[in-house]
Amino acid sequence: MKKKFKCEVDCANCAAKMTEAVKKIDGVTDANVNFLTQKFTLEADDDRFDDILKQAVAACKKVEPDCVIEVK
Repeated sequence: MKKKFKCEVDCANCAAKMTEAVKKIDGVTDANVNFLTQKFTLEADDDRFDDILKQAVAACKKVEPDCVIEVK
């Protein structure tokens, strides 16, 4: 499953670090945090998507504590 989320990130370097951190999570097929468009794209296993999404948000918060990812 692939989904996009609105994401507030302050700099391109942080976005790159967040992307790398999320890609290391088990079950993630692909991930991208785009600073210019302020979008977070996550592609992961359908069965565990919600759990992986929670882990991804936590990983992003470790890189940049004030980042906001709108999960609906």
